[in-house]
Amino acid sequence: MKMVFFMGGCLFDNVKKEMRIYKEEIFGPVLSVVRAKDFHEASELVNNHEYGNGVSIFTRDGDAARSFSSKIKVGMVGINIPIPVPMAFHSFGGWKRSLFGDQHMHGPEGVRFYTKLKTITSRWPSGIRSNPEFVMPTMK
Repeated sequence: MKMVFFMGGCLFDNVKKEMRIYKEEIFGPVLSVVRAKDFHEASELVNNHEYGNGVSIFTRDGDAARSFSSKIKVGMVGINIPIPVPMAFHSFGGWKRSLFGDQHMHGPEGVRFYTKLKTITSRWPSGIRSNPEFVMPTMK
């Protein structure tokens, strides 16, 4: 008889590097919050971990978000969103030990065989103070 276990949505706050939940890659409705004292420490935590599936950053600083998303060694990056998988056609999977096999499950991986796919999903809830413009600045 196979045992099946189920646990509802959970949030683990103040997760430390020594904890099992930090060291293992788990899937399900679980959010592990690892707090860092600064940008450099947060980047090092992610880049030095053996797994590289997904990570999120919450900030109002666009420079910090761009720097984080370009320097971080992870397959899915969320900016101001908790789950960085925007649509089913984006490859679900990461880098390092988070990728099983030679290629991701979805997408034109045959063409991008020698590259690493990074999906960045961002949300900026405030900042537009007037009507948005949908033209290139040179077209005014």
